[in-house]
Amino acid sequence: MAPTSSLNDRMRSQIDSWFAVAGELSSVEIRLIETAALFLLLIVVRTLLLIAVWRQISDDRTRYHWRKSITYALAILGLFVAGRIWFEGFRSIATFLGIAAAGFVIALKEPLSNIAAWFFLIWRRPFVVGDRIQVGDHIGDVIDVRIFQFSLLEVGNWIGADQSTGRVIHVPNGLLFTDPVANYTRGFPYIWNELEVVVTFESNWRAAKELLLEVAHSHGHTLSDDAEAEVLALGRRYMIFYSTLAPTVYTRITERGVALAVRYVCDPRRRRDSEQTIWEATLDAFAGRGDIDIAYPTQRFFDRAQEDRTLGPPRSPGGV
Repeated sequence: MAPTSSLNDRMRSQIDSWFAVAGELSSVEIRLIETAALFLLLIVVRTLLLIAVWRQISDDRTRYHWRKSITYALAILGLFVAGRIWFEGFRSIATFLGIAAAGFVIALKEPLSNIAAWFFLIWRRPFVVGDRIQVGDHIGDVIDVRIFQFSLLEVGNWIGADQSTGRVIHVPNGLLFTDPVANYTRGFPYIWNELEVVVTFESNWRAAKELLLEVAHSHGHTLSDDAEAEVLALGRRYMIFYSTLAPTVYTRITERGVALAVRYVCDPRRRRDSEQTIWEATLDAFAGRGDIDIAYPTQRFFDRAQEDRTLGPPRSPGGV
């Protein structure tokens, strides 16, 4: 019995020493220990809950949502319990609320950013449902706006033109604070489009330019004087100044020939249709002209013997 009694005495002595040390700890040190124990407990609880979810659910998407929900719920619970631990020490509800708010911001950074961007959408209205926009690399028509994200019906991408691909892209609202946003239809309801037609140097480029101008006026998007004045006035809301919206043709020289650029306004959603119409009208107009040829890459070979026979015998040195 003596050894057992001695062991009990040593255990009591050790426990008494622990309590003595605990009694010497300051209130801040005790709260730090309690906070550390709290977070260890939350980690254990989270692990056990996830193990239970993983055993009951096999779908990866459902597991992902459960993992996020459990993490957020335990983070909020941990903040409140930690606030209770430290509340008496700080003796200020404002301090506790500040710590809680900081925790919320860290834990919910992206959702809060999406909500803030949603308020920005409501206030500034950089786009509304029905507008065609580009955010970063994504282009499409806005079909839905929600508190965390907006949805686009994608255009372009592998299609090679401004037409729908059939895909719906869900874009987080927070991207509005980090990526440029281009609106094709708001403020100025049209876009400028250009088609470049290159004719050979031997062609009558002035006649070609006149034909292209006629085609642009006939088949491009033309506005009445009243409509043009209204569009110009609307554009000035965003400091957009155009002297005229009439089609025009610009001339420049390239290595292949004379380039004639047809510039005209068009509806953003009908750009491909307008290009097709103008190209077909241009081909029909040039088909009846023998003095206008569209330039394309060619190869020319020089035969010295043949050229010498054509030009006659070579002249002797000195020009005799």
